[in-house]
Amino acid sequence: MPIYIYSEGSTEKLARISKGVWDLPTQIKELESWLFENPLSLSPANYIADLGFSIRENACGGGAILSPEAMSIMGNLGLKLYLSEYGE
Repeated sequence: MPIYIYSEGSTEKLARISKGVWDLPTQIKELESWLFENPLSLSPANYIADLGFSIRENACGGGAILSPEAMSIMGNLGLKLYLSEYGE
């Protein structure tokens, strides 16, 4: 599922990231890449990054890591991360 970025309180999508990918580690990497490549594409406000993922089959630990640099960019933009978990 894509990651959608939109203004809080709105359904208008400002960005679409990670088309067709459902695993969390890949999506976090793609979100970080987007943040590092587009840090000035949004003015600071209240945003949502809605990341829809499904559980990896036979997952038993490990997973995605969001770096402090990415979290800093998100904090400066006012970008909240929603993790939307979907079943099979």
